[in-house]
Amino acid sequence: MTLVIVGLGNPGKEYEKTRHNAGRSAVELITKTEDFGEFVFNKTSNALVSKGNVGGETATLVLPETMMNLSGKAVATFVKSPKAAKSLIVIHDDLDLPLGTIKMAFGRGSGGHKGVESIMRAVKTKEFARIRIGISAAGKKNQAKKVQGEEKVIKMVIGKFKPTEEVAVKKVLKKVAEAVHLYAEEGIESAMQFANTR
Repeated sequence: MTLVIVGLGNPGKEYEKTRHNAGRSAVELITKTEDFGEFVFNKTSNALVSKGNVGGETATLVLPETMMNLSGKAVATFVKSPKAAKSLIVIHDDLDLPLGTIKMAFGRGSGGHKGVESIMRAVKTKEFARIRIGISAAGKKNQAKKVQGEEKVIKMVIGKFKPTEEVAVKKVLKKVAEAVHLYAEEGIESAMQFANTR
């Protein structure tokens, strides 16, 4: 099984370390924790690509160099069929989860995430694994504190994490990398159990 692991975000210096790039940051961390080389620009897919091994499986890491809502174009270069999508893991930010939380699922809807929608259209299936990274402040009962109004949402999503949040961000990205390792080594059930437990 060759895994394709995609980190969603927007390319360019101004988006580095923003909430919207949490998925991209997680995949960048995987290159450091697993056996991968440097990212190389792949013209065909318009993405940064790194090949290597994770948990004993060969894997391709993909960082689309398109804006978030066009991510599917890059992914379609590596995932040629709905069957191949079963080895795809898409990692992205999620406003509905508080910071410090991740959730892993397989074959779920996009939840309104434009990057995920773009991938579903491109690979013609929703049957793939996703790891959602919480980027919202924690509200009551550990639920995400919702930001109201489109402008505020956009401002928050493309805003950088606060210095006080950095520790939680580091921890959560490490947890994502561990979940991906488990997925490769033991399969989706083990990875989901780990990812979905606080």
